[in-house]
Amino acid sequence: MRVFLLLLLILGTTARAEADRPGEFDYYVLALSWSPTWCALEGDARGSPQCDASRDHGWVLHGLWPQYHRGWPDHCQTSERPPSRAMTAQMADIMGTPGLAWYQWKKHGTCSGLSAPAYFALSREAYEAVNRPEVFRKLKDPVKVPARVIEEAFLKANPEWEPDMLTITCRSGRIQEARLCLSRDLRPVPCGRDTVRDCSMKDALFDPIR
Repeated sequence: MRVFLLLLLILGTTARAEADRPGEFDYYVLALSWSPTWCALEGDARGSPQCDASRDHGWVLHGLWPQYHRGWPDHCQTSERPPSRAMTAQMADIMGTPGLAWYQWKKHGTCSGLSAPAYFALSREAYEAVNRPEVFRKLKDPVKVPARVIEEAFLKANPEWEPDMLTITCRSGRIQEARLCLSRDLRPVPCGRDTVRDCSMKDALFDPIR
């Protein structure tokens, strides 16, 4: 029995190593986090500079994630050099902190098949191509909204998107992220089954920008 279990472990590890090769994936997921939600749930307790009101963060770049049609690669073995501190610091304006930029490279960027500078450049290009609805920046007080309202606002601001190219997620009763599916050349594409996790809440909390 032990030999059988060991064999399964070895085969599973080998299959994963073969699957998670840099540059071998089907599409990207561009994840945008609503910064006030992350700050309320995690960032404030950590004393994160991302949550300082002077930063004025709304939708921040969580990451650009290589994705399979079923599942996703992560922590790939790559020969590319890791990013420098200066490089990750340059991403803080759209990612909130250099630490998130480093983590995203380690978990997802290593699977892109790109160098760290190229991966961060592509991530910024993808982020800046999205029209983030201005209406969310005008909120003065917390509101409770159906998650579909957030999705409809993004679709209205980006008329080239279709509903199956975007998903809105919730966490702890709050609007958490907007996730857009993109081709390798950053064109919106339908999301795979593993990516579509639409929040069905009708009263999700949505905090204003600080």
